[in-house]
Amino acid sequence: MTATLTAPATTGLPAPAPRQLRWLYRLHRPALLTGAAITLLLGAALLWLGGPLTDASAAAWKQYNSCGITGRCGYDQNSVTLYEDVYTYTTFAVLAVPFLVAAWAGGSLTGREMESGTVRLAWTQGVSPARWLASRLAFPAVLTAAATGLLVCLHRLAWTAADGRIDTALSWDHYPTFYADGTVPVALALAGLAVGVLAGLLLRRALAALAAAAVVLGALWAAVHAALPHLWPAVTRVTSLRDGPAGEGLWIGQGVLTADGDRLAAPCHSSMTPECEAALADLDAVSFYRDFHPGAHYWPLHLVASGILLAVAALLVYAAFRLLRRRTA
Repeated sequence: MTATLTAPATTGLPAPAPRQLRWLYRLHRPALLTGAAITLLLGAALLWLGGPLTDASAAAWKQYNSCGITGRCGYDQNSVTLYEDVYTYTTFAVLAVPFLVAAWAGGSLTGREMESGTVRLAWTQGVSPARWLASRLAFPAVLTAAATGLLVCLHRLAWTAADGRIDTALSWDHYPTFYADGTVPVALALAGLAVGVLAGLLLRRALAALAAAAVVLGALWAAVHAALPHLWPAVTRVTSLRDGPAGEGLWIGQGVLTADGDRLAAPCHSSMTPECEAALADLDAVSFYRDFHPGAHYWPLHLVASGILLAVAALLVYAAFRLLRRRTA
């Protein structure tokens, strides 16, 4: 049986929006200051990565390539290693931001207020339950979108600065790089905000809502990742048996085509060896194929995936308002 929360009678005069924002800031000031500090530090690290670290690593690779085949000359190996380490850490930090948002939204934004009863105090200050929930969604959503969008832009600038200058720079189809450079983290962070708010209303326990929001957001991202290759029509490239499968980008699948047009798994990837030639002949294979997404599909894939995440976030917000309405008299 679900308990009903009775909203105390309000004064009849709605609280001005600036006063609600001041109340929200005072209540969640430590979390907001921590989030601002994380954004500034990570942003500074990305600026460092895309500027001095990229220049130093590019200069080191230029020295290395000028050594010729022997490679017996001095170059700044520490700069190369430092660039790779900072790139890895900052990339995963950008991808972790949506989970931090979901955990904060579930554990502090709504879960702690429901658990401690602070929400009742807000309702006595001329704020209706619906308006209270709207204030927990609107202003944090603006901050979340702005902070995540800034970090994504800085990461993309850092990756672009290294493109073509650093030999070991990761390509766009490297999945962590693919996500960190596009719109998916912003949409995922907004979905995390909605997940956390709904978890806090459902569970009414800060720690439980925090954990549940992070787990649900992880499952949502895993579902989007699994569906990503199928969100946009792929390109199929057919090559000869001697050349093997070809096509650069996000791979979906590859194999051999038979004379009847059937697709089969490839036992090997070139008929240059007698063993592979015999195996392909047994399958009656006539060519190789590969289904993949080229670089031109980068933004379509991101935009479609982001649209799905935003639609899910909207449904979660709607469910949160319906739940609050049902639980309050």
